[in-house]
Amino acid sequence: MSIFARPHYSSEATQFIERLKLEQPQLEQAQRDGRARLWDRQIDRAFQCEADTACVPQQPYVYQTRPEQV
Repeated sequence: MSIFARPHYSSEATQFIERLKLEQPQLEQAQRDGRARLWDRQIDRAFQCEADTACVPQQPYVYQTRPEQV
């Protein structure tokens, strides 16, 4: 057994999460549903390509004003 192993120890945060999961068993499925709704989406590659090509290049120093063209 390693001297760093502490099988009997669990932090307060770990205990809280374990207790929360026991009290609300539907919580993990709700988290997965939320992730699927926000992050797990198909990317429209054609639209992404159009958006990338329509990007306007930024000036090297954005706060510098350009002199008026005469």
